[in-house]
Amino acid sequence: MPGKHQHFQEPEVLGALFLAIGLWAWGEKGVLSNISALTDLGGLDPVWLFVVVGGVMSVLGFAGCIGALRENTFLLKFFSVFLGLIFFLELATGILAFVFKDWIRDQLNLFINNNVKAYRDDIDLQNLIDFAQEYWSCCGARGPNDWNLNIYFNCTDLNPSRERCGVPFSCCVRDPAEDVLNTQCGYDVRLKLELEQQGFIHTKGCVGQFEKWLQDNLIVVAGVFMGIALLQIFGICLAQNLVSDIKAVKANWSKWNDDFENHWLTPTISEVLSTAGPQQNSLTGAPGPAPPSRHVFFGLGGLYPEPTFKNW
Repeated sequence: MPGKHQHFQEPEVLGALFLAIGLWAWGEKGVLSNISALTDLGGLDPVWLFVVVGGVMSVLGFAGCIGALRENTFLLKFFSVFLGLIFFLELATGILAFVFKDWIRDQLNLFINNNVKAYRDDIDLQNLIDFAQEYWSCCGARGPNDWNLNIYFNCTDLNPSRERCGVPFSCCVRDPAEDVLNTQCGYDVRLKLELEQQGFIHTKGCVGQFEKWLQDNLIVVAGVFMGIALLQIFGICLAQNLVSDIKAVKANWSKWNDDFENHWLTPTISEVLSTAGPQQNSLTGAPGPAPPSRHVFFGLGGLYPEPTFKNW
């Protein structure tokens, strides 16, 4: 059992760590004291990723670890079913993403634009968008003009913000020789002509850049997903194998226990006499049943055949 404990302990601890980080982040933002704040954000709260992933890993780790240590078939079956459900959801998502590529692209555009609207509403979301735009060298979902959706960056005449007709600094083309980050590099940049903008900011959308990144790293991405899938299948097989072993041991123990109880059942008088066998009567000399005292002994349950090495 120590080997099984070590196998299931790491995901459980890692899941608890992710969950703790998510709850701590929510506590720092005051979400735990005001649950309605979860629905106030128009975009994605990245803390949800930590909470969901940490919660799932904690539940799986607990079920696998306790089920293996205590040889609990219910927990092991729950672990297998839950892990199998996650595997099939991942498989279905991959197939649907391949079949309905255009629909997925439209939903991704809508998702990014919703987060663009909420850019200033949550610091974690802001950092996530800045990271994505810097990493993929992009700006907005389809292009820089998507930032018109944000109340701070739109180009309407009624917008009093200093960031009007601008973009976040993460859209800017970074100068390698620049040591200090210029957070105002995107101010008024969309007032320029499109050709002039290319010298200051990235003009390609993040959806197109993400698709290009997937195509360039298709082998790596496929390898990562295959590795995760194989680990899930391996975990399911281990859990089911352990369940089979536990059931086999219980069946053998039940059979041995039944045989043991049947061996010590109280015999009837006829069984005692047949066990004693025919003996010569001391008075008449004729064959007859021998006295029980020679071949049987008295027990708490009645008369028992005299034990022999064969019976034991």
